[in-house]
Amino acid sequence: MSKRAVILSIIFISLFSLDIEAQCAMCRAVLESEEGQSTAQGINDGIVYLMAIPYILVGGIGYIIYYKFFRAKSKA
Repeated sequence: MSKRAVILSIIFISLFSLDIEAQCAMCRAVLESEEGQSTAQGINDGIVYLMAIPYILVGGIGYIIYYKFFRAKSKA
């Protein structure tokens, strides 16, 4: 994949990202009865944060392995 295609893909994904709702049905039912909805928003943000961490870690480890593999190959 060319650098241009990667950059365009990143720009496209960044511009057209959607807001996500990460609450399960039970959490949503309990939290919708609240007046201010601030607790619901806090729980939703926490769920999204906890969901993103494993993807960031796996991506970072994949990048390190990729970098080390090609760096070792170019030195030989």
